[in-house]
Amino acid sequence: MIRLCFVCHGNICRSPMAEFIMKDIVAKAELSSLFHIESRATHTDEILNGRGSPIYPPAQAQLRKHGIKFDNKHAQQLKKSDYNNYDLFLGMDGENLTYMRKILGADPDRKIRRLMDYTARGGDVFDPWYTRDFDRAFLDISDGCRALLDAVGQK
Repeated sequence: MIRLCFVCHGNICRSPMAEFIMKDIVAKAELSSLFHIESRATHTDEILNGRGSPIYPPAQAQLRKHGIKFDNKHAQQLKKSDYNNYDLFLGMDGENLTYMRKILGADPDRKIRRLMDYTARGGDVFDPWYTRDFDRAFLDISDGCRALLDAVGQK
């Protein structure tokens, strides 16, 4: 079982999109039984009184637009104890990686990565929170998830 955790700032846009895009990709490849896929936040901005916000409506619309199913996901914060529960933590940008390291601590197994580093482009996943360009974020995340599956499949 390959255990993946996608991470962004609030766990309402990019990381839940990545979670459900990746679940869709592995399902279509008939590999779902080999993966456990979730997502988390580096910050508590979208978690109030222990209850996380749902996936941001424009992110939901983007998933629906591409026929990708998603459940009633609510934001969850990344915890230090998560380090032992996943094989890879995939941040959406460099700032996410900084906070992931602060939360998770030492990374002796080199589990903390940036999703787009699996692509030829590298860099950050385009952040739609500021620009509202969810199409571009979807393309980045889709490319990253496909490249990630290729890389994981080669091991």
